[in-house]
Amino acid sequence: MIFRLSKELIFPDVNFAEPDGLLAVGGDLKPERLILAYQSGIFPWFNEPPILWWSPDPRFVLFPDNLKVSASMKQVLKKQTFRITYNQNFEGVIRNCRKIERAGQDGTWITGEMEAAYKRLHELKIAMSVEAWQGDELVGGLYGIRLGRAFFGESMFAKVSNASKAAFITFVQEHRQELGMIDCQVETDHLRSLGADFIPRREFLRLLETLEVS
Repeated sequence: MIFRLSKELIFPDVNFAEPDGLLAVGGDLKPERLILAYQSGIFPWFNEPPILWWSPDPRFVLFPDNLKVSASMKQVLKKQTFRITYNQNFEGVIRNCRKIERAGQDGTWITGEMEAAYKRLHELKIAMSVEAWQGDELVGGLYGIRLGRAFFGESMFAKVSNASKAAFITFVQEHRQELGMIDCQVETDHLRSLGADFIPRREFLRLLETLEVS
């Protein structure tokens, strides 16, 4: 059953989601609704109206202690090939995530409406970015939502090989003590190689309760 959202700030129980994870359509991308969505184990993902809300089962996540760093990436990090910063160019990161060409994808799910919504969340210090630089050039990065001790990854990009990996690995390593889980949402070979794996949605929801996301 797919629910149609109204102006009321509420989501249906995620156990009503379709087998592919689709739960609801409609609503808006106001900060209050987006925050409630993440707190409820739900995220928006669409490339044209209406807004689609998802809660897949199982959920693809990475626990910081399970982070895998290959020997080649250890060398990249040791050589300080990239300078890694936080929240220095959120707009540049999300713009590049929106525009970067991805193999097997036609277009992007980061619509203008989505970009504006997450910029607003960044202004509210809820969305954050991690940047990878070479000199003064932004060559990679990622952005997502930080609530309590959970990070909900949204998207990443790389203009130079290993740039997004370096940003992600550095972020996880430097926040290992304060982060209990990183929600990767959708499975990719890139994230699986870094240690992400599936857990049942019920376990994901239970973890949200313990990670102070509300």
